[in-house]
Amino acid sequence: MTSLNTPDAVRARAAELDAADELAHLRERFVPMDACGTVGGAVLSYLDGNSLGRPLKSAAEALDRIVSEAWGTRLIRSWDEQWMELPLRLGDRLGEVALGAAPGQVVVADSTTVMLYKLLRAGLAAAQAADPARREIVVDTGNFPTDRYVAEGIAAECDAELVWIEADAGTGVTTEQVRDAVGSATAAVVLSHVAYRSAYVADLPAITQVVHEAGGLVLWDLCHSAGVVPVDLDEHEVDLAVGCSYKYLNGGPGAPAFGYVAARHQERMTQPIQGWMGHAEPFVMGPGYQPSPGMRRFISGTPPVLGMVPLGEMVELVADVGLPALTAKATALTEFAIEVTDGLLTRHGVSVDSPRDPAQRGGHVTLGHPAAREVIAALWEQGVIPDFREPDGVRLGMSPASTSFAEVAEGLLLLDAELERAGRG
Repeated sequence: MTSLNTPDAVRARAAELDAADELAHLRERFVPMDACGTVGGAVLSYLDGNSLGRPLKSAAEALDRIVSEAWGTRLIRSWDEQWMELPLRLGDRLGEVALGAAPGQVVVADSTTVMLYKLLRAGLAAAQAADPARREIVVDTGNFPTDRYVAEGIAAECDAELVWIEADAGTGVTTEQVRDAVGSATAAVVLSHVAYRSAYVADLPAITQVVHEAGGLVLWDLCHSAGVVPVDLDEHEVDLAVGCSYKYLNGGPGAPAFGYVAARHQERMTQPIQGWMGHAEPFVMGPGYQPSPGMRRFISGTPPVLGMVPLGEMVELVADVGLPALTAKATALTEFAIEVTDGLLTRHGVSVDSPRDPAQRGGHVTLGHPAAREVIAALWEQGVIPDFREPDGVRLGMSPASTSFAEVAEGLLLLDAELERAGRG
């Protein structure tokens, strides 16, 4: 393959890849970023789809319908007609098309932080009810801050102990590290399937098995997996999982998270935020709390109906094209970004801080450079939007449904130009 060491070579390769892209037609389904280039703050290259996915045109149309119809004319009757079951119905559909979960195990509700708290707290309580000696929560130092903070809070609240795994920032938590960390005192292990900084994909099947052999439960954070990397929760006998919906699932800012609880665990788990919507008989409004059977028990208050609408639209897009096609496109996009980096950007001292093996890499790529913070600020001014991650990471999150290879090419060529200026400065 020709080395991508000139702008012409980069653009030519991007054109070839776009011409062969079987998902290219999907870009027409998203709200355009602006065809006018960078004038007036328009976006030329959006490389942060793993932080906030772009909106589907159909999301705006669906929101308009719900305002004018289900809310506007059916009014409160829509609770009985559709909204009461929406968190479970949408959860089932999400589980089917993106998570490998059979019906009755996924619910859409709350934020990622709240869902993490609910499920980890419920899992810890269930583990300790079975064996009071299980007082340890295993978490890694490289996990996303919310996961670590929630684990710290629960440990303090429940007089549990934290066991820390020191993860390599360039790889992630390995099966061997988990095996060394778990034991007879392990209650739960909290890990991210795809590392938020490096995109390293943890060995979910093997790690889950290791935790089970030690008698513990495992809670997987799927925020950087859902909608782009297969997880197959049922097949691998995962216990608990949580994920957001505003990244590759394009649910929009503040979109609700989802929680997965394997059917075998549901009746022995009681979540800590006991609200009326999770009651077995919510409209009786009696004096005491009785959890609903199944996943409804993990709902607390009124579900965010409007926030679920864009998510529902993206779930159907995933169903239309199939998760394997999106995974393959994500792999191709990240491979292209690495190829351009090797051919053009390494002369500036840029490093690839994500796994080069696509089987170990999620849907984004992180590049390292000492001037990353300043360069990214300059790129944003030009309509190129990557993400900065401490201490020196340029994170490129290329959502496969909405991103073209030409878009990636133009963004990386401007990154090259900014690094050139930084080097001369």
